[in-house]
Amino acid sequence: MRIALLALITTLSACTPDTPAAPAAGIDKSPRSRVLETGAMTLQGSGPVGRLDIHLIGFHPLKDDPQQQMEAHHYCRQVNEEFAQCALFDSDAAHARLTGIEYLISGRLFGRLPADERRYWHPHNGEILSGQLSAPNLPLPAERALMRSKMNSYGKTWHLWHDGQELPLGDPKLAWSFNREGEIDPALVAARDRAGTISTDQRRRDRESLRALARPQFGVDALREAFPQATPWPGVVDAEPLQGPVD
Repeated sequence: MRIALLALITTLSACTPDTPAAPAAGIDKSPRSRVLETGAMTLQGSGPVGRLDIHLIGFHPLKDDPQQQMEAHHYCRQVNEEFAQCALFDSDAAHARLTGIEYLISGRLFGRLPADERRYWHPHNGEILSGQLSAPNLPLPAERALMRSKMNSYGKTWHLWHDGQELPLGDPKLAWSFNREGEIDPALVAARDRAGTISTDQRRRDRESLRALARPQFGVDALREAFPQATPWPGVVDAEPLQGPVD
């Protein structure tokens, strides 16, 4: 199966540098805790966590506050051909903070959702065709095959630990996707490009063939009022476009 093969490639690929995340509140681990941790790792195994073997890097704005934007490292399991589940971290470091969760479904499953549920699910075609969504360490052909399998899919993402916090405080926040040129902070993309070996522009050009697969998706225009000067990406079209001016 294609996804299983890609997951295996991802697992065996070289890891990116282990840069430390911002520390959480609390005192350092005691020697006793470290011994217990080592014993647990040896005797208990990793259970379902060990199946989170697909690594994706994406960028999320909060739907109700889209100026708050962050890089999110997704560690995912492809449960079946139409459903995946991911744990989100703020980096790929060993001590990264678990910041949220995301569920991914196919366009077919999205079409079965009731209307009031659809407002929680963001479209993925913009992330894919823009080159923003990446699978680090995969060669471009393998990454393109993985992205092809995600065309026209949707994600439901909740962030629980926000920038500037020592602990995950307050209510979970619904995150969204970027669907137009000019919505994302260019500094986020530039930082990711500096850390990798393939640029966002390279990924965008490599995925041009996927544009023919793109269907209109719900939620593409969700951030349009927050970014009135943003311009459409080819192939990224809202299934129910907003009408009239937004400024």
